[in-house]
Amino acid sequence: MQGPPIQPRFPTSPLGGGESRLNLLLGYAKWRQDTVAEHLPTLLEPLGIRCIRASTAREATDLVRTLQVHIAVVDLTIPMDGTDPRLDEAGSRVLELLRRLEQPPPTVVVRPPQPSVRESGRGLADALRQGAFAVLDGPVRIETMLEVLRRVVRRHFSDHWPVQ
Repeated sequence: MQGPPIQPRFPTSPLGGGESRLNLLLGYAKWRQDTVAEHLPTLLEPLGIRCIRASTAREATDLVRTLQVHIAVVDLTIPMDGTDPRLDEAGSRVLELLRRLEQPPPTVVVRPPQPSVRESGRGLADALRQGAFAVLDGPVRIETMLEVLRRVVRRHFSDHWPVQ
């Protein structure tokens, strides 16, 4: 005996036509291989979540100024402009920009592995002071990121897509 069809917990937009009702900024370091930013769009776009990728802080800044961002994922190793990605980390600048918005989005920070417990604690405190919802140590597993995003939707949007 077959039961009723399974409905997604967060249905796609009732607006039809595949329109998104939730914009997710994915700021990531392009030089890294196999990041969650590569996999999230495939998983989330059918649910009505528009995944907007930015591989530099300049791209992220331009996107934040032109689009409403509902949730942001920021890799702290994102370069400023892509000239020398490993020496020019600008993730904290993106966090500062997001924090200064009229309606700052909940932000998930992805940071590189920390050299010591002391540095880890200092980095965590800095990210939380900048308004981070969660801080994850990279590399991040896709399951972990999906769970954090579920918690963001639950806490900030009461399990519903934001109203446009």
